[in-house]
Amino acid sequence: MVSTQARLLAVILVFISSSSSSSHAQIIPRVTFPLDSPGRPFTIFSLPDVSNTTTLLLSADEETLFVGARDAILSLSISKSGSLQLNKKIDWSPTESNVKECSMKGTDKADCWNFVRVLQVLNSTHMFACGTFAFSPLCSYISSETFSLVTNPSGKPEEGRGRCPYNPYHKNTAITVDGELYTATVADYRGNHPVISRHLSEGDHVDMKLDDTQGWLEEPTFISSTHIQSEGKVYFFFSELGREYEFIEKFTVSRVAQVCTSDVGGQRTLQRRWTTFTKAQLLCKANGELPYNVLQDMTTLRPAEGDSDDNTLFYGIFSSQWSGNSGRSAVCVFNLKTVKAAFAGSYKQLNRDTLKWSSRRQEKIANPGECGLHNASDTALRFIKENFLADQSVSPGSQGPALVSSDRRYSNIAAQRVEGAGGQKYTVLYLLTESGFLHKAVLVEGRAHIIEEIQVLRQPQRVRSLLLSVSQGAVLVGSSEGVASVPVSSCSHYRTCAECVLARDPFCAWDSTHQVCALVSSIKDQAGQDVEGGNVSKVCSSFTTLLPRGRSIATNASPSVQHVPVSLDEVVHLCCTSESQLARLHWERLGGELSSIIYFEKDLNLSFLATPRTLGRYACKATENDFTQTLGVYDVVQKEVSTLQPPSTSTPTRIPEIPEIDPTTPAMVEETPEAPDDEEEEKQPEMNPEKTTPRMSVTKVMLGSGHDAPADGSINMLQRDNGVSYLKELVAVSVLLAMCICALVLLAAYILRLSFHSRTAPHLPWLRRDTATTEGGTDQERASLKGESPQQEKQKSPFDSKSMSNGSNGHLPNIPI
Repeated sequence: MVSTQARLLAVILVFISSSSSSSHAQIIPRVTFPLDSPGRPFTIFSLPDVSNTTTLLLSADEETLFVGARDAILSLSISKSGSLQLNKKIDWSPTESNVKECSMKGTDKADCWNFVRVLQVLNSTHMFACGTFAFSPLCSYISSETFSLVTNPSGKPEEGRGRCPYNPYHKNTAITVDGELYTATVADYRGNHPVISRHLSEGDHVDMKLDDTQGWLEEPTFISSTHIQSEGKVYFFFSELGREYEFIEKFTVSRVAQVCTSDVGGQRTLQRRWTTFTKAQLLCKANGELPYNVLQDMTTLRPAEGDSDDNTLFYGIFSSQWSGNSGRSAVCVFNLKTVKAAFAGSYKQLNRDTLKWSSRRQEKIANPGECGLHNASDTALRFIKENFLADQSVSPGSQGPALVSSDRRYSNIAAQRVEGAGGQKYTVLYLLTESGFLHKAVLVEGRAHIIEEIQVLRQPQRVRSLLLSVSQGAVLVGSSEGVASVPVSSCSHYRTCAECVLARDPFCAWDSTHQVCALVSSIKDQAGQDVEGGNVSKVCSSFTTLLPRGRSIATNASPSVQHVPVSLDEVVHLCCTSESQLARLHWERLGGELSSIIYFEKDLNLSFLATPRTLGRYACKATENDFTQTLGVYDVVQKEVSTLQPPSTSTPTRIPEIPEIDPTTPAMVEETPEAPDDEEEEKQPEMNPEKTTPRMSVTKVMLGSGHDAPADGSINMLQRDNGVSYLKELVAVSVLLAMCICALVLLAAYILRLSFHSRTAPHLPWLRRDTATTEGGTDQERASLKGESPQQEKQKSPFDSKSMSNGSNGHLPNIPI
């Protein structure tokens, strides 16, 4: 019966997911900066002999960054420019025997090193570090003065079990409060024994951990922890199996758990065990959608100075185990007040015999999660052991996710409160994707606007640490490629007032005095900014720079015109690109319309066939937040063609020589000569008639490339756009052409007359000039007078029929004797 209900519920959940998957619009970063982009530089620190720099810790003054790596601990100084410099390095490697022993247990040798997973500041003199140490966790003190490893007073190595995981791939979290270490990790080799414990306690405090009975934790994945001093509590964030949902197998839920820092355990019951441990479900869910139930990362945003700690916010990244939400990430924000309300409510009861939860009401003997229960009676502590799961879930403060990404999976998050130009506070989120891109987003009225995305990693990977140094203005990313320090803003990248306002970056505003986009904190006079709407017209109305990048600073100026010379019947491709991915691009033809029959748009490029009607000027424009700007202007003109110069009055007209034409050969038309080189074009006049042939004559009059074509697409053959007339030159060229044609006709008639005359002439003196005489006649006549036959004379003749003229067809004329 339970399995049937589970299958039915799964079908319903899938249906809900498919129907609600399109409720969130895709959030696109406005600007993308690829790796090594000059528009968004940042620093990457790495050493050739150090790898896996994944555990990060900032000092109290945020001027030093401590890095836990493989077999090493680094101390780096952070400058105002965001650069990282090495101060000192500690080598902390396992021995060869430790590595060999680890390999013999069946572990990959690449994992049998010392991966530092705990790095905390204990006090003003010492730090504390723990590493996997070849699957045998060890810990050590670090002198803050000399930055070197020191042993404890007993001289023995510090035990790392319960403080650091065995496997470097297991997640853990650690935090120090008043010199005591609070950790959440696994305490066995296989990772099946999760614990939340306290270490390094002194005086009346003792080391604490959870009770060993089942039900406290269910296969958890620990994410992060934070300390709220006014509450005297440490909060842990993790995901685990939700055993309270019996009808769904392996259902993952996200949790927040709390323990009191004053807890010292019960006197008889729960000795050296937590008496204040309680947990509640974090529900990241929008109306009508499946919950995003798997927690990926959590960060704490402290309240502004003077505000109550109840305004502490927890920003978390959640993913979903449901196939309908696969590949999607959501950001939900919870406030401390809501968390406290859930822990102050009723609790579910755990049956220790069946390990099943129930929500039936019962007499409340004690208040679970209340500090000071270590002095409670055994009856009250037994009640605590069975009632530690809050019945009420913790919902987001805005009743839904603040951001949902449908195509990018986020893995890490950091949050910052920024003051804008008008004194208003904004929340800026830094989100790292699994593909290695850092997204910077601002929350405005419950909605997220992704200002930019910056590629900081070459290879996709899961990053353990993402820290924010507010005083240094840098986001710190620890990865296997090194430590990246990314400035929180780059206002100088926006070169105009329009770009500065459209970015909607709380850090940046337009400085009207210096005409630059600069940090809000550096602007003394009026600063132009509109984070809520990015209204360019409202902000920049009194400024003179409403132009796209790279344009001159002038009112109502337009981009420079790019000339595109083309040949007729050639396909023209005009490109249009915009830095902003939120802008809507479109094409306009000045003085005309873009018909879909003639013009084809694909991937923001305009393509069309060059004809006299399509020559002209085109403009690419971008519209964003109701502001339109011109990105580029193209003037499509016809290429110049080479022509003959008109005849000079001092040069006599010359009739071209006509080669002998074979009447049996088909007539061939001479091809139009190619355009001359640039140097030759410069020597020739602007207008020249083309060369002519006996078979074809073509005359073209072109418009200059430097002038626009008429709006109606027609071309005036007698007058150019500048108003200069060439009618006289055209008449001269026409007369010259007519004279050439007449000469050719007369010459052809003369040749034809000679050809017909040769067929009827009584003798052929032009064929036999060597044998003809003025008195004796031809050879045939002399042969007849001598009594010889024509055949005999033919054998004596040195000429055969092949040497005869084509006009006689190879036969002698019938000549009377």
